[in-house]
Amino acid sequence: MNDDTRARFFTAIAQQLPADRVIEVHLFPAIKQGGVESGVAVLAVERDSPAPALDVTDVTDTADDAEASPYADESPLAAAPVVRVPPSRYIVYSARYRHTLKGMDRGKWEVSVTDEADAPLLTIDAVVRGVQRRSGDVDDTMRLSGDEFRATLPANVP
Repeated sequence: MNDDTRARFFTAIAQQLPADRVIEVHLFPAIKQGGVESGVAVLAVERDSPAPALDVTDVTDTADDAEASPYADESPLAAAPVVRVPPSRYIVYSARYRHTLKGMDRGKWEVSVTDEADAPLLTIDAVVRGVQRRSGDVDDTMRLSGDEFRATLPANVP
């Protein structure tokens, strides 16, 4: 995918999603087949509302566990409370473009953006690597931060 196509694709995505909330983009290598170029990107986007606040009921007292532990005398941290914080989750979108390069429909450009899932960033990375491995792609996906994604957009795109 050349830089102009990438900029056009990202601009089309930014017209459908809030660019300021994009956290990262995984861009798969473009495929040219039969006069048509197509490409796919996976985006992690912040939710509208922030993650739920930590509830004090999520704090677990480990004092009873510390007494049963053979290491209870060795560390004063053994009796410290354990705080469980839910992982940050993001909305996962897939974006696809199809650009006709030859034939009667030459120049035709189609883009679709679909809400796919809700997941933490580590899960998104694992899924992208798995898709790449199963597809047999020898080229790596391009991973961009939200700031890098926004830097490719023209100034008039929100």
